[in-house]
Amino acid sequence: MHSSRRGHRAKPRTRRILFGGGALAIAGAATVAVSLASAGQYSGTAAGADHAVFVQGNELDGNTIHAFARGDDGSLKPAGTYETGGKGGDQIDAPTDSLASQGSLVYDDASGRLLAVNAGSNTVTSFRVEGQRLKDRQVVASGGEFPASIAVHGKVAYVMNAGGEGSVQGFRITGEGLERLKGSHRSLGLDNEEIPRFDTSPGEVEFTPDGRNLVVTTKGNNTVEVFPMKRDGLPAVAEPVVNDSAGGVPFAISFDRSGKRMLVAEAEKSTVTTYQVKRDGRLKVLQEPLANGQETLCWLERAGNYFYGGNTGNSTVTGYRMDKHGTLSLTNAVGIATPPSAKSQGVIDLAVTEDEKFVYVQNAVSGTVDGFRVEADGALTKVTTAEGLPAFDESGMEGIAAV
Repeated sequence: MHSSRRGHRAKPRTRRILFGGGALAIAGAATVAVSLASAGQYSGTAAGADHAVFVQGNELDGNTIHAFARGDDGSLKPAGTYETGGKGGDQIDAPTDSLASQGSLVYDDASGRLLAVNAGSNTVTSFRVEGQRLKDRQVVASGGEFPASIAVHGKVAYVMNAGGEGSVQGFRITGEGLERLKGSHRSLGLDNEEIPRFDTSPGEVEFTPDGRNLVVTTKGNNTVEVFPMKRDGLPAVAEPVVNDSAGGVPFAISFDRSGKRMLVAEAEKSTVTTYQVKRDGRLKVLQEPLANGQETLCWLERAGNYFYGGNTGNSTVTGYRMDKHGTLSLTNAVGIATPPSAKSQGVIDLAVTEDEKFVYVQNAVSGTVDGFRVEADGALTKVTTAEGLPAFDESGMEGIAAV
């Protein structure tokens, strides 16, 4: 992941949104530090993450991080399971995605730290990463209820709390972990219960790549809310600048390679809108919502000039390409970058490796993670499937980071 997390919110509405179905069990979890396998294909370094994929189990009785060593060909090998010291969470009526968010697990390359939300205990965990191993666990209060997304820029991290009125809380990233940033807490003005409904919770918090704005999507209110930021990492305003969303149910946030264009995935009609984020927090629509022909697009991540979106309604992944003029289009006419699989049901969150060669997709219903190689034309070729992860039942895994 990059030091500015895209990696990866919601609001009140009376109409129900159906995001899919689910089955199977929650895996419990003793922690075992497993030695890294074999040199050659799987490698590890002493400082920071290397050739790794991390999956958040989000177990209600004790959240865990499932670590995998990543081969040069994209294959995955289990490399240990680590307790976060907090509990996972499950939003009310969530159909497949218990946290109903993007960016709940974030790797920050600059500090070499993995950050995870513990939605069920209102805390955030920080680990120091060595290769694929997690060390020096630190747990801090999230500053609100039901933390569901994290954004990082430089030495500052912001946590989005989805429960109650919703909020963002800032932290300094230090050598020991996270330290609460005084004066950074801001309300989102929502009206949720402590455990929110999946369709009224905020979807993601994200920094613009230049760090000048902090953006939050709110599903039920159909708004994209922006906090202009000061250089000291504090919001410059007491309340966010509220922008109406161009498409219904804005969820995930991503940015193009230049950092000048913001893309927002919208679940209602499976569309993506391209914006310019102005310095004062106002948004300018650069391209109207682009439909992909699939069902319930929620997650969106960039790999070079391509973007990949997870459609949980019919368990497909859509590919997008952005040309040199900033125009977004589908990589193929039907809006499917890779054929769906019977073992890949309940597509939710995605992650892209730092070299942008591989995309990893969580399948909540199947309890699997698929790995794909990004081809020159934007198509995805499956190279691996990791099985036995916490599948969605009352809750399930959500959150993935790849290096």
